[in-house]
Amino acid sequence: MTHASPLDGIEPDIVARAARVRLACFDVDGVMTDGGLYYSDAGHEAKRFHVLDGLGLKLLLASGIEVAVITARDTPAVNRRMRDLGIRHVFAGVPDKRACMLALAQQLRLDSAQVAHVGDDLPDLGLMSAVGFAVTVAGVHPRIAAVAHWQTGKRGGDGAVREVCELILAAHGLLDAAIARFRQ
Repeated sequence: MTHASPLDGIEPDIVARAARVRLACFDVDGVMTDGGLYYSDAGHEAKRFHVLDGLGLKLLLASGIEVAVITARDTPAVNRRMRDLGIRHVFAGVPDKRACMLALAQQLRLDSAQVAHVGDDLPDLGLMSAVGFAVTVAGVHPRIAAVAHWQTGKRGGDGAVREVCELILAAHGLLDAAIARFRQ
């Protein structure tokens, strides 16, 4: 069985942008999750993360692409999930996502053209306008879609992050090697 490449049907400009990415940044609510906020009667918050997305993030890391999470909300569930995935650049409770990304890029000696950000709502606009590859997920507000270079086919929390990870890896020529590790 032959599988379609994540690059099939993708415009050359998008592939070129993805190929420059050395740091992939992600929002959480609405990107890594479905955007719903689940509260128990005791006031505890829960989030649903998709395992496909988690493996995609691990594939990026294993392939040498830096991963960061930049989110306006600070919750224990996010910190726990990112720790479980081995993501060390986690910035929670961030009021200015753009400034946070610029500081991290400088620390990693990258310019903004080498950075991707996946966002879904107004707090992501400044950051999305500052990166070389701005991505959003399916079903977002038109104002967000208008600033994105590319939009996933899947919604946040339902495999959209995996789509982005595979696109970046394929654009770098690293996807087949990343997948091959699982065939051994």
